[in-house]
Amino acid sequence: MPDIRIFETVEEAKTTVLQRRSLDEMDASPQAQTRLAELFGEPLTPEQAVARIIADVRANGDDALLAWTYRLDGAELDSPIVTKAEIERGWENTPRELRQALTTAADRIRAFHEREQHGSWMDWQTGEALGQIVRPLERVGIYVPGGQGAYPSTLLMAAIPAQVAGVPEIYVVSPPARGQDTPANVTLAAARIAGVTRMFKVGGAQAIAALAYGTESVRRVDKILGPGGLFVVLAMRQVFGSVGIAGLPGPTETLLIADDSANPELVAADLLAQAEHDVLASALLLTPSRRLAETVQKEVAEQLAGLPRHKIIAGSLARGCGIVLVRDLDEALELANEYAPEHLCLLTEDPWSLVGQVRNAGGVFVGETACEAMGDYIVGPSHIMPTGQTARFGSPLHVRDFLKVTSLFSIGIHTLQQTGPQAATIADAEGFQAHAAAIRRRLRGT
Repeated sequence: MPDIRIFETVEEAKTTVLQRRSLDEMDASPQAQTRLAELFGEPLTPEQAVARIIADVRANGDDALLAWTYRLDGAELDSPIVTKAEIERGWENTPRELRQALTTAADRIRAFHEREQHGSWMDWQTGEALGQIVRPLERVGIYVPGGQGAYPSTLLMAAIPAQVAGVPEIYVVSPPARGQDTPANVTLAAARIAGVTRMFKVGGAQAIAALAYGTESVRRVDKILGPGGLFVVLAMRQVFGSVGIAGLPGPTETLLIADDSANPELVAADLLAQAEHDVLASALLLTPSRRLAETVQKEVAEQLAGLPRHKIIAGSLARGCGIVLVRDLDEALELANEYAPEHLCLLTEDPWSLVGQVRNAGGVFVGETACEAMGDYIVGPSHIMPTGQTARFGSPLHVRDFLKVTSLFSIGIHTLQQTGPQAATIADAEGFQAHAAAIRRRLRGT
């Protein structure tokens, strides 16, 4: 039975499980590399393969989009568009209990994000005004993973904040489920609940290219967001600039800080919940308690035996998971801030006393009842969070991701007379004499 490793020293952990890898250091699996050589007739890096797919879709539109969907996903489609009838059929084929659960999740997501919306503002004074005009983006594209699984929660977590922001057109792309010519029924049901504008049954780099540049069926969007695998993320990076990108999502990660008061059964369950996402997922425990570390290690092995995604979890445990023994909770917080995890879970006797020390994390889950798995589905805040140490400067998906700000300027003669000479002086210092002249001509007229 695979074990989760206990690291005796922080120094050893920093060279292994706490070490970060950039996107450029992530290689395709040997199977993926073989597949690329078969598809393109020559060995290609993932970056090169993505570039060719994007160029093809950009040049040939729907024909290339459908051709790549067939070659990569095995789905032979007449159109990339998911029809309203297909969405309704997916809704009807989703069990009633699951539909109700998704509806409850949608209500909670909406209620949370409605509290964070920000609008335009204006500071009026006699004859002048300064302010910001805040407007929603016109059209956004949401990538929802599919193919091997279904992720209706991701659709809700992205589309609903966009709705709250007032985005008039919300597009969703998601690859066909295995053996089907549409995304999974539950994903279609989520699209119905969220009320997306249009949905497309395509995924991968070809879907990102369609959203970025447009095809006969897919109108070009202003911004793309949502999680995806290596090829999707590489495609997002390549199209950035032609379209806005909310972030470059990497493998998911959770870091737990726990002390002797923590329930080892729950700690182990949380680690396993994270590890089952993907073999690239990271699940880490920092604790000053050797007793807890050893008990959690045993619990992980025992609980793993009964889980259906056993092979995925075992792969994750062997690659990017571990238990790190630390000196105390202060050292644990220091390491957590350096690691900047997507999810930070505090399972200590007094977790609220630690919150003030947290500087870098996508989301902080306080106490044993606030497990990260609840946050994935139904608590309220979007579960699309910064990964790969980008929590140092990034934020979870929020309403402002779907808004753009236009600054508004209107100054009167008094402000021109008071500040114009200084502005002209700065312009001269920067070597922009035409700027200075435009200001001084106005000053002469006052």
